[in-house]
Amino acid sequence: MRTGRPAAALIAAAALTGGLLTAGTAPAQAGARAAERAAPAQAAADYTWDNVQIRGGGFVPSVVFNRSEPDLVYARTDIGGAYRWDEPGQEWIPLLDHVGWDDWGHTGVASVATDPVDPDRVYAAVGSYTNDWDPGNGAILRSSDRGETWRTTELPFKLGGNMPGRGMGERLVVDPNDNDVLYLGAPSGEGLWRSTDAGVTWAEVASFPNPGDYAPNPSDTSGYESALVGVAWVTFDPASGTAGSPTPTLYAGVADLQESIYRSTDAGATWEAVPGQPTGFLPHKGVLDEATGDLYVATSDDAGPYGGADGEVWRLDTATGAWTDISPVPAGGDRYFGFSGLSVDRSSPGTLMVSAYSSWWPDTQFFRSRDGGDTWTRAWEFTSYPNRDKRYEIDISEVPWLDMGAQPQPPEEAPKLGWMTEGLEIDPFDSDRMLYGTGATLFGTTDLTAWDRDETLTIRPVVDGLEETAVLDLASPPSGAEVLSGLGDIAGFRHTDVEEVPARAFPSFGTTTSLDFAELSPNAVVRVGNHVGEGTAPTVAFSTDGGANWFQGTAPAGAHGGTVAAAADASRFVWSPEGAGVHYSVGYGTSWTASRGIPAGARVEADRVDPDVFYGWADGTFWVSTDGGASFTASPAALPDEGGYFATVPGRQGHVWLAGAEGGLWRSTDAGATFTEVPGIDADTIGFGRAADGAAYQALYSSGVVGGVRGIYRSTDAGATWLRINDDEHQWAWTGAAITGDPKVFGRVYVSTNGRGVVYGDSGDGGGGPEEPGGPGEPGDCAVAYRVTGQWSGGFQGEVRLTNTGAAPLSGWELAWDFPAGQRVSQLWNGSFTQSGATVTVSPAAWNATLPPGGSATVGFLGSWSGGNQAPASFTVDGAPCAAS
Repeated sequence: MRTGRPAAALIAAAALTGGLLTAGTAPAQAGARAAERAAPAQAAADYTWDNVQIRGGGFVPSVVFNRSEPDLVYARTDIGGAYRWDEPGQEWIPLLDHVGWDDWGHTGVASVATDPVDPDRVYAAVGSYTNDWDPGNGAILRSSDRGETWRTTELPFKLGGNMPGRGMGERLVVDPNDNDVLYLGAPSGEGLWRSTDAGVTWAEVASFPNPGDYAPNPSDTSGYESALVGVAWVTFDPASGTAGSPTPTLYAGVADLQESIYRSTDAGATWEAVPGQPTGFLPHKGVLDEATGDLYVATSDDAGPYGGADGEVWRLDTATGAWTDISPVPAGGDRYFGFSGLSVDRSSPGTLMVSAYSSWWPDTQFFRSRDGGDTWTRAWEFTSYPNRDKRYEIDISEVPWLDMGAQPQPPEEAPKLGWMTEGLEIDPFDSDRMLYGTGATLFGTTDLTAWDRDETLTIRPVVDGLEETAVLDLASPPSGAEVLSGLGDIAGFRHTDVEEVPARAFPSFGTTTSLDFAELSPNAVVRVGNHVGEGTAPTVAFSTDGGANWFQGTAPAGAHGGTVAAAADASRFVWSPEGAGVHYSVGYGTSWTASRGIPAGARVEADRVDPDVFYGWADGTFWVSTDGGASFTASPAALPDEGGYFATVPGRQGHVWLAGAEGGLWRSTDAGATFTEVPGIDADTIGFGRAADGAAYQALYSSGVVGGVRGIYRSTDAGATWLRINDDEHQWAWTGAAITGDPKVFGRVYVSTNGRGVVYGDSGDGGGGPEEPGGPGEPGDCAVAYRVTGQWSGGFQGEVRLTNTGAAPLSGWELAWDFPAGQRVSQLWNGSFTQSGATVTVSPAAWNATLPPGGSATVGFLGSWSGGNQAPASFTVDGAPCAAS
C-alpha cells in the first residue's frame, strides 16, 4: 500500500522552495551547517490537540528496540514521522509534530537509532525524497531526552524516507562501544558517513569502496525509481572491541546485485568485500547474533517495499568466514517473494525470524528457526487447498476497519496477516514479544513462543497513538457525523465520535480525493477518488445516510479523482474529475452530462443555500453556474492567476472565500461577481465553523501565515483579525490540503496532514470571546438604530441607521442582524441584502459604501411577520458588534 499524496501534487500545492547542496560538499561544510535550534515559542491560544482516532493507516517500515533498557521502543513511518512507545499508557507518542511547513520532508523518516549506552539519546535520519519532489536536503535529528526535544544537523544530500528501499535498514546506527560514533548509510551514490561527536557533525567515510549502483528502474524520468538506493544498513560486532573505544569490526550492506556486503576490522578506517558472499540479490537486512557470532542477511531481487519475486537468506560464521544458504524456501521451491523483516531473539541464541515481505497473495509469510536457520517453521501453510493451517489468530477488535470490509475467497482472509512486512523485531528482553509493521498498521504479539509449542498465538494491532494517513479532504456536517474524511489509500471514515475508531472505512475505492454533503440535506454525501492498484469500477460513490452506507454511481468515460460538489438540496451533483471535463448529474450519478463553459480540471464547490448555484476556479478565473452545473460563466472579478482553494459558507447564499491566490485571501458576498481581498493573512486553506457567542458570522479557520508566522489560525470577526491557535510544538508539517470547523461546536477545527492523520483542536475559551479588543463580545466603532416605521397584518416597514463612531472612515461595510421571530425581508433600498434563515446581511450601495467618521447611512426595507415583530437584539458590521439603540 502506497502512503501519502503524490509527491508532485504535494509540491505544487505547497509551492515550496529550497536550495540543493552539491554532492561534493566538503565534510567540514556539513559540520558547519549543524543547526542548534532552541526551544520554540508557544502560541497565545488555549487549545488542546489530538488525533481523530483512526490508528495506523500507512506503512511502518521499522521498529527499533533499545538494547539496554526494557520497553524503550521506537517506530518510524515513511511519511508520518517517528514515535516512542509509552509502556504505562500502552500507546505511541509522536515525536516530530514540531516539524513545520517549510521542512515538511522531515516527516519522512529514513532511519531511527536509539543509543544502547545512553538510552536518553535517540537519533532520526529524515528526508522524504531524493529527487526534486522534496526541495530540501536530509537532516539528522538528535535528542538527549528521548525525542521530547530535538536539535538538527543539515546534510549536504537528500534522504528518502518515502523512496524505494525504505524498508531496508537500519541505515543509521550508534556504536555500542563508543556512543559518540554514529554511521549513516546514504542513498544516491553518497556512500557511507560517520559522526564522532554524537551526530553534531558528519563526514563521508572516504575509504568506503561502494556507494551502491542499484536503481529499481533506471529509465524512470521522475527520479523516483531511477534513484540509487545506496548503503542500506550497518551493524557492529561489539565483542570485537571494548567500552570507550570505537568498535573495530562492523559490517555494511549495499544495494548492489554483485558485491553487497562489506566489513571493516579497524573501526571503519578501511573496508573490504566479505569473501565468498552471495550475489544476485540486494541485502535488505543484516543482523548479528552476538551470542553465536553469526551474521544473518535477508535478501531480495527488488528494493521493496512492494516488489520482490525472489530472494535468499544467508548465514555468515564470522569466526570461520563460511557462508551458508539457509533460505526457508530453497531455490527451485515455491519462492515468489523476497526476504526481509529479519530479527534474532537476543534472549535465545540461534532463534531468528524472517518475513516474505512481498508475498501479497494469499498473504504475507513469516518463518521461524530455533537452530540458526538450519530448519524452519511457517506462520501458515496449506493443508487441502484452499485451506490454511495457521499458528496464529488475529484480533482486530480495537481497530475493526483493518479487515478493509473485504470478504475474500479462500485462501485469502480478512484481516490479512500483513503485506510489506519489512520491519519485524523480537523484543531483546522478552522472547514472547514481537512487533511488525505492515502497509496499514503495526501488529504485535505477547505470546510468540506459543509458536514453538504448536499453540496458537494472538496477533493484535499495537497502534494506539500512531496515526499515519494522508488527508485529502474533510467535511463536518451540521448533523450526523462529527467529521467525514477523505484519505489516501484507505478511502476515509465517518466519525460519529472522534475518540472512537470507526468499524469500517469507506468502501469501493481506496483513495478519496474529494467529498461533499448537501448542506440542506446533510444525509446526502458524495465522494470521488482513485483505485489503489488495479480497479475498473466507477470511482464515485453516494450515501443517503450521512456516510454510513454507500452505493456506486456511474462515471463519465475516463473519469476518476478530482473534486466533487453536492447541491444544497442534494438534487444534483457536479464532478470535476481527472481524465474528463466537468460533468453534472441530476440525482445520484446514474448518468452524467458535460457542463458547458468551464475548463477541465477546475475545482468545484456548491453554494450552501441555493441548489442551482455551483462555482468553479481554474487558471485565475472564477466560474459561476446558476442552472445546476449545466453551464458556467466566467466572473468578471479580477483575481490573481495563482491559487484555487476555495470554500462556500453554510447558511449564507453567495458567500465564497478563496484562499491561496498568491498567498492571499479573497471574499465574495455576491456569488462570485466581485471579490474583495481580506488583508492580514496569506491563506492556503479556508474553512468555517460555529460562530462565537455574540458573533454574527461563522468562525473562520485557515492554515496560513499572519505577520510572518506560519500556523493554524482562527477568526471570529469575519477575517478582520486572526489568532494563531496552534503552537510550535504542534505544526504537523504540511497542512495545505483541507481544513474545516465544526458547525456544532464553537472552536472545534479539523486539520488535514500529509501523514499524521486528521488532527482536531478544541478551544479552551468556551463560547468564544474576542480575538482582539473590539472583536465579537464588545462594541466596535459603530452604532445602529433600528425602528419600525409602519406595520399592518402580516407586514411591516422598517429602517436601520448605521453610524460610524470611529476615527477612521468605514468602507465597504457589511451590516448584519438576526430577526428573533421569523421575520422575512422582501425588499430593501439604499443597499442590497441577502437573508439566510434569521440572518439578514446588508451591503451598501455605491454612493454610501464609505462612511466618514461621524457619517451615517440609512437603509429601508419591507418585510413580513407572523406571531410577533420584535426588534433584533444585536447588530454587527463586518463581523464586529455595534452599539444598538
